[in-house]
Amino acid sequence: MFERIKRKKGMMPKHVAITADGMLEWSQKNDTPAEDAFRRSLLIIKSTIKSQIKNNIPITTCSMLHKGHEKDDKFAEMVDGLSNLFRSLSKDRILHGNQVKLSFLGKWYDLPARLVDAVKEAIEETKEYDRFFLNFCLNYHGQEEIVDACRLIARQVSAEKIDPGSLSASTIKENLYSSYFLPPDLIIKNGKEIIPDILLWDHAGACIHFTGKLFPEFGKEDLDNALKYFKR
Repeated sequence: MFERIKRKKGMMPKHVAITADGMLEWSQKNDTPAEDAFRRSLLIIKSTIKSQIKNNIPITTCSMLHKGHEKDDKFAEMVDGLSNLFRSLSKDRILHGNQVKLSFLGKWYDLPARLVDAVKEAIEETKEYDRFFLNFCLNYHGQEEIVDACRLIARQVSAEKIDPGSLSASTIKENLYSSYFLPPDLIIKNGKEIIPDILLWDHAGACIHFTGKLFPEFGKEDLDNALKYFKR
């Protein structure tokens, strides 16, 4: 099992998780289409990739779409915005030049076909890479990730593949969407100052930095400040 590396002063995080909260609020505040928020988000994500590479941070995870947004009257715009974002990102030269693998956590396969196709394209374009990892939580809910892990474990117990007496925290981790990755050691929370549900099982013990900004306002300086906060 991947375990969080013990944090030392001045040490860079190995896994940074970022919430992309506040995109619809930003578009409403600025009286612009939701599409504009996603255009800005693409630029922010590209800047984040550059910082990830510069600082040699192996893993970045970005929470882009919480489960339940399908009830929002802007859902169609969000789907279009995300589809365009992932298609553009999967062709990015920086991503390919630095072997950044794109992965998706959550029930993204239940989303509209045009977004599912964009996700599949992004996965296919980067499937051979393993130098850096950029994950997106899509149609994701932190508690549901844990429940789904428990369902998988229950099936294994029922099939007598696991002894119930041997169950541990490691067993849960091995059955999460994020089982392949180290737990995040830094979570950057945009939007409201509430505890995020991104990688809910894994984020116990992580450092949480609140930016006080909506995601389309998040810039390189904000990321640098979060990294400084972590390294204190």
